[in-house]
Amino acid sequence: MKKMRIGGVAAATGVAMVLTGCAGGGNAGDAGGDKPTIVLDMWAGSESDIAALEAQVAIAQEQNPDVTVKLQTAPWGDFFTKLTTNMASGNMACVTGMSGAQLGGYTDGFRALSDEDLATAGLDLADFNPGAEGILSFEGELYGLPFDVATMLVYYNQDKLDAAGVEAPGIGWTFDDFEQTAAAATTDGSFGFGMGMGAYQWMSLPIALSGTQPADEDGSLRIDDPEFVDAASWFSGLVTDLGVAAPVASASDTGWGETQYTGGNAAMAVDGTWNAVGYLDNESGFAAGMAPLPTGPHGNAGPILGSGYGISATCEHPEEALKVLGSLLSKDAQDYIASSGRSYPALSVSQPLYFESIDEEYREHVQTVFEAAFSSTVPLYMTQNWAKLEAYIQPNLVSVYNGQMTMAELLETAQAQFGN
Repeated sequence: MKKMRIGGVAAATGVAMVLTGCAGGGNAGDAGGDKPTIVLDMWAGSESDIAALEAQVAIAQEQNPDVTVKLQTAPWGDFFTKLTTNMASGNMACVTGMSGAQLGGYTDGFRALSDEDLATAGLDLADFNPGAEGILSFEGELYGLPFDVATMLVYYNQDKLDAAGVEAPGIGWTFDDFEQTAAAATTDGSFGFGMGMGAYQWMSLPIALSGTQPADEDGSLRIDDPEFVDAASWFSGLVTDLGVAAPVASASDTGWGETQYTGGNAAMAVDGTWNAVGYLDNESGFAAGMAPLPTGPHGNAGPILGSGYGISATCEHPEEALKVLGSLLSKDAQDYIASSGRSYPALSVSQPLYFESIDEEYREHVQTVFEAAFSSTVPLYMTQNWAKLEAYIQPNLVSVYNGQMTMAELLETAQAQFGN
């Protein structure tokens, strides 16, 4: 089976970096003679990730001959640890990569971007996917812009649904449809749904069902909101009440729902758009498909996710860094991302190229579902200690799914511990 990218859009799109040492003041000195050097810190998990970043840096370098653009990369697993150290020492690189899900803990390190900054960068928010500006925003401030966007979908095993005699999910399907499909596909030791353990994988259906989020736009945690708790309790009840999903074996099974799906043990699972092509072209050999999240009383809003770049607050050459930022998010760079099929670009004009990169067999299906899903996305609000909240909730989901703790108890405890 092809390796799936599990865990979130940030990890999906690459690597994390922070090269300590030489990134003082957000730049690497004036290694290019009189020209300032603008360092780009970004995560990269493989040689292909680095090659892709180098191609984008080459575009930025060509568009900015008056500076030297230097790329530094490090694995995702190290990125935020080093970033924390560099931020504390005022040593962040001028242009630093950031995942939308992680931003809450790092806003102090980034420059809040003004309209004048965007003009200097040559960027117009209207050119980006609707809602994309919310990915790297926090408490009303814009700290960066994304190079890609993603949202969550329901993936399904067409062979299992055919065997169960139920129709495949489609655009506009409802939560009642979801329950009926999951129930019909639960048979002979196989389950209708794979329970998510990752934050996006378990939160997305409760968000769509309740029309609420676990945090407010102002950065306040409200994960004990009664409507969200009810929806999340319904989600855990897929195991404990409806029996259409298997309990999770261990807290270490962070990609439980996704692996249950790809392993043929579950007919459906929630995962990000970043895995769309991999799921359709799976080496297990089952026919696969995808659909937007089910529609509930409040619609089917899914979170818009992504990663991008911001400017460090301590950058010694902010004007030059802004121009490099603009080049990294320019049409040329976004066309490169889209054409390579690596991720769905944030710049709207480049998005059609992403679909052209997909095998013709799947192209129309992917485009139709993507366009429907992205038409109802909303920014995912977070808190400053969001990462700690996730680290607390994930292992405890095992107890919830096994019926040893209720979802309400978990969320109320989380609110008491991490609320602000």
